[in-house]
Amino acid sequence: MPLDVALQMDHISTVNIAGDTSFALALEAQRRGHRLFHYTPDRLSMRDGQVLAAVETLSVRDEKGNHFSLGDPTRTDLSTLDVILLRQDPPFDMNYITTTHMLERVHPATLVVNDPAWVRNSPEKIFVTEFPDLMPETLITRDPGEVAAFRREFGDIIIKPLYGNGGAGIFHLKDDDRNLASLLEMFSQVFREPFIVQRYLKDVRKGDKRIILIDGEAVGAINRVPAEHDSRSNMHVGGRAEKTGLTEREREICARIGPALKERGFILVGIDVIGDCMTEINVTSPTGVREVKRFGGADIAALFWDAVEAKR
Repeated sequence: MPLDVALQMDHISTVNIAGDTSFALALEAQRRGHRLFHYTPDRLSMRDGQVLAAVETLSVRDEKGNHFSLGDPTRTDLSTLDVILLRQDPPFDMNYITTTHMLERVHPATLVVNDPAWVRNSPEKIFVTEFPDLMPETLITRDPGEVAAFRREFGDIIIKPLYGNGGAGIFHLKDDDRNLASLLEMFSQVFREPFIVQRYLKDVRKGDKRIILIDGEAVGAINRVPAEHDSRSNMHVGGRAEKTGLTEREREICARIGPALKERGFILVGIDVIGDCMTEINVTSPTGVREVKRFGGADIAALFWDAVEAKR
C-alpha cells in the first residue's frame, strides 16, 4: 500500500544529489509508489496540540540541475501522514531540539524516523560515551585546566564543538602547538556548551570509516580518507571516499551497539570508526548511502524502506 511520506529537511534545492542520503531515500520511496511531500523546519507549527506544516508535493529525478519538482504549499496536519523523515542537518541546537518536541506529538501514529524523542536524548558525541571501551579517551568540558591536563596526558589531541557537524570547528593540536589557550578563548566566546576533546588517533590518515546500520544491523561502509593537509575526513571538506569492508573489530562494535539502537527506535544510523575506535554515533541525519552503493555495496535505501514498511 502506498504511504504518504514527508521529508523534513533543508530545502531540497540545496542538496548535492551525488552524495545526499535524503535524496537517495526519496528516490527509492518514489520508485516504490509512495507519495512524497517536502517541508523545511521553519514551516513547522503547533497550535492547540496539533502539529502543522506548509508541505509541498515532491517528485525527484536523478538528474543534476533538474532533480526535483515541488507543488504549492498546503497547510497540513502532520498526523494525517504515514511517515515523516527527520532529515535536516545539524547543528543540534535549540531549534533542532524544538522540532523533536513537536514531532513527538504525532509519533508513533505517524512514524517519525528516527524517533524524535530518542534523537533529542542521544546527541551523537554524547551517546557514544555510553560505550567508553569502544572509543578513544574523551573529555567533555569548558574548563581550560581540564583540557590542559588532558593534553599533558595524551600529547596530540582533537578539539571540536560538542554539537557541531560536518567537520566544522575541528582542530588537531600537537603536543608542542602553542595555540591551545587562544583556541579555548575562541571556543568559549563562540559556543555556550562544553567542548569535546579526544586523544588524536593517528590511524585517521588511513581513513575515517562510516558504517551504516539499519535497525541495529550493519549493512554497509565507506572509508573516508582526509586530504593531505587536513585532519578532517568529511567528504564535503575534501575527504576522499574509498571502497571498504568491515573488520572483526568493527563487527564487534556494531554488535555491541545494535541492541541500544533498536531499543531507541533508530532505523538509520551512521557510526564513525578510526582504527579500532568508534568516535561518533550519528542519529540526526546520517549520510553515506549513495557512496556505499556507488562502490558496489548494498542498496541501503532499499533496505531502509523495507524496514520502514515492516513497521507500518
